[in-house]
This record gives sequence, structure tokens and C-alpha cells, in this order.
Amino acid sequence: MLYIASVHYNSPRWIEIQTRHIREHIPVAHQIWSSLEGIEPSYAVHFDRILEQRGSHAGKLNHMAMEISQEASDDDLLMFLDGDAFPIADPMPLIEDALSRAGLLAVRRAENVDEPQPHPCFCVTTVGTWRALPGDWTAGPTWPGARGKPTTDVGGNLLRRLELTGTPWVHVLRSNRRNIDPLYFAVYGDVVYHHGAGFRTGELSPVDRADAPAPLALSSLRGARPIVRLLNRRRWRRWEREVADKHVRQSQLIYERIRAGGSDWLAELI
Repeated sequence: MLYIASVHYNSPRWIEIQTRHIREHIPVAHQIWSSLEGIEPSYAVHFDRILEQRGSHAGKLNHMAMEISQEASDDDLLMFLDGDAFPIADPMPLIEDALSRAGLLAVRRAENVDEPQPHPCFCVTTVGTWRALPGDWTAGPTWPGARGKPTTDVGGNLLRRLELTGTPWVHVLRSNRRNIDPLYFAVYGDVVYHHGAGFRTGELSPVDRADAPAPLALSSLRGARPIVRLLNRRRWRRWEREVADKHVRQSQLIYERIRAGGSDWLAELI
């Protein structure tokens, strides 16, 4: 059995899209588990199990995996899938090959300032491996982020658990042939699509911030320094608004094309 854990939050916009693609592309027996915080309960009909949850995204995933582990066997498969992610092809050949060589496979967003950790937009392991690690999606350990500043994110503790236990994992990397955005609207391993920030609006990513305009140099004249700092703040805020507005426009346009059905939107990416 394949157990799929996917959190939806505050909007039902991806539910029918995701569950339709799962049932179209995953040929093995599976159950879809979710939580619907802030969403009309009638959407529960699209899932096999709904859990009542509150808190962080990582905490919800950890709780869902714990509940699944109570009834699943060690050999059952456990898939994590972000609410705005879904298969675009049968992922089972990739999963079976990866798990024959490693304990876990997951998206690694190398394009996002070389993030090193597994990402829960698509991750598969066995229930037994998750129990043994034990798996944990919370952030914690840091790595160099945008402009070399230490950062952490969801999956940080899972990466460290894999390292400490010597558990190899297979990195599923971005496979877009065309990139509308350096991070969002991504295809990974030619089998899964991740919209990115699908439940938020205009969020800037680390790769966006790495490409932010360099600040104007501070003047050697002491009285001019406050003016330069003010100009830098204004330039940053204007740039941030422009990038965020662009994300919102692109996200809505692509979402509407996905919702309309067909594969023309996907052909433009792969």
C-alpha cells in the first residue's frame, strides 16, 4: 500500500487538481491522507482520511506520518506531497529504482541557492525507514543561504537524521526545459509538478533574494550616509514589490491553465 500525506491549508483551490492527477497517474493501491484547516469540510470527499490539525506545515506532516505509521506495515510506502504538487506521469518506476538503492528519495531544490535538504513537495520512503530514522520535517540545522547568510528550512532535521544514520537518499532534481521562474512552476524528475507558494501570495524565495540589486555604496561624507541608507531601503522595497507582483500574476495565470485541463501548460515547461 502507498500512503500519501498532503496538507491543504486555508484554500481548496488545489484539492481537485491534485487528487485527480494522483488517481490518473499512480497505478498502485493507495490512500490519500490530508488535513483541511480553514477549508470547508465538504472537500473531505476527495480524500481517504482527514486529520484535524493545527500548527506548522512540518508539524502537520510529522503528525500525519505518525498516524499512518500506527496502521501501516514497515514495507508500505509513505509519500509526502505538497498541497500544490501532483504527479504528471507514473512515478512508480522512479520510486522503485530509487528505493532499491537508497532509503529515501526526495526533491532537492538545488536551484534555490543550492538547498541541501529533502523537500516535502515530493518525498517517498518506506514506513519502516521513517520509523527507524525517525523522520522529522522540522527546520533546525543551517546552511549557507542567499548571499552566504546562514539559513534553515523545512527538511533540515530530516537531512541531519539521514546523515547521522548513514542513510543514503536519492535527489530528485528540477527537470524543466523552460524556466518561467528560477524556483516556482517546477517539474522534478519528469514525474511531479510543484507550483510553489501555492497557498501564499507573492512570496520571495532565497534565489530571488540572492539576485536582489546591490545596495548603493555609502558615501564617505558623514552627513550623506542617512540619505544613502534611505535610498537603499526605498530601492529594496520597490524591487521587492515588483518581484512579488510578478509572482502573483504568473502564479494565477498558470493555475488557471492547469485548472482548465489539458496539457498545453505542461508542454511549455518540459
